[in-house]
Amino acid sequence: MKTISVLCRKGGTGKTTLSVNLAIAAFLDGHKVMLADLDPQRSASDALRARKRPGPAFAESCAGKLFHAQTNAQREGVELLIVDTPAAPETDVAHAVNLSDLCLVVGRPSFLDLAPIVRSADTVRRLNRQGLIVLNQAHTNRAEVAPVAFPEVVEALRFCGLPLAPAGLRSRSVFQQAIAQGQSVMELEPGGAAAQDMSRLWAHLKCAWALGDHGQTSPELAARAG
Repeated sequence: MKTISVLCRKGGTGKTTLSVNLAIAAFLDGHKVMLADLDPQRSASDALRARKRPGPAFAESCAGKLFHAQTNAQREGVELLIVDTPAAPETDVAHAVNLSDLCLVVGRPSFLDLAPIVRSADTVRRLNRQGLIVLNQAHTNRAEVAPVAFPEVVEALRFCGLPLAPAGLRSRSVFQQAIAQGQSVMELEPGGAAAQDMSRLWAHLKCAWALGDHGQTSPELAARAG
């Protein structure tokens, strides 16, 4: 079983939205997935509870009980555990990071997000875990949200010690529309720009970080990922 923690030391970066969409993307790809909701607001749990069709399992937990949740998930045959972390306190975030195979540091390509990204990346490096920075809520008309589109952000983050994901997510209202129904953007608007962004990100995580295959990738998902 692989564990991915999604984190940022700043609220409003779309951390929970990314966690839910990634969990559903993996589920649609044939994996047995669980989302561990460590955020006291329980937004991820609320989103998956609103779901009207089969989807990822979820568990409301806290940092101190995450190891127990991991053990139970593995016992139940879960292949991928995604952890939606709280923005604070730091000790809770660090505990989740320490139990993860991969940490996704989420941030917007803006000046006010740079410091939280750096602090989050520092936690990942200090605990000697694998990490990746995902640019989210980007305002751009480019066909793909990639680091090359934000050279000033890339330059500012060059020394933070974590690589940038080659695919990010644009700021689109469909993300909020989808999560309100317990869906991913890949389900609500198949083939749309947001779905393509999410598919590219999931495809990168799956291939580059050895998340493994469960049977065959669905043709629909493969087509979206290009």
